[in-house]
Amino acid sequence: MTDARHFAPATARNREPIFEVLSRLLPPSGTVLEIASGSGEHAAWFAPRLPHLVWQPSDADSRALASIAAWAEDVGAANLRAPLHLDAAVPPWPVAEPVAAIFNANMIHISAWATALGLLAEAGRLLAIGGKLILYGPFKVDGQHTAPSNEAFDQSLRERNPAWGVRDRTVVAEAAARHGLLLDEIVAMPANNQILVFVRG
Repeated sequence: MTDARHFAPATARNREPIFEVLSRLLPPSGTVLEIASGSGEHAAWFAPRLPHLVWQPSDADSRALASIAAWAEDVGAANLRAPLHLDAAVPPWPVAEPVAAIFNANMIHISAWATALGLLAEAGRLLAIGGKLILYGPFKVDGQHTAPSNEAFDQSLRERNPAWGVRDRTVVAEAAARHGLLLDEIVAMPANNQILVFVRG
């Protein structure tokens, strides 16, 4: 039988630092909606370690959905849901229940800006007051890259697709504020990444 699981090398490096932050930020109960779950490795790692939460992965890509489902079957965590087919840029999202938090890693720089705007708009609609949107990835600060490696990465992204690229966190925060999401915390992460924490006001 073919193994449908995909393996993203970066996940093995970043999952523990991300988990340390998530374990502090996430609420004591409720559903965490993960947008653009990709290979599904984050969901498979986080869900068993957060048994008090329901973890709902999602993705727009059919191959990713198959990988997420395979990872979920592999770990067998009771609180890890089957993945949703969800395109962040296309509202309304097919989410039938309230969500306590939304987590997204490494998407808004590898997609058009419209996708980021869709994420922010739907997060503002779905999150209750006090709910958190947690974004992980590289961000520019005041228009400047935080490291030469991020600048090179940004250039490579734009060469692949001119609509892609590392976003400026101030621009993201301004767009988020239009949907009632206020930048509450910035966490420096390994490999010149950041976690931005937005709270629904």
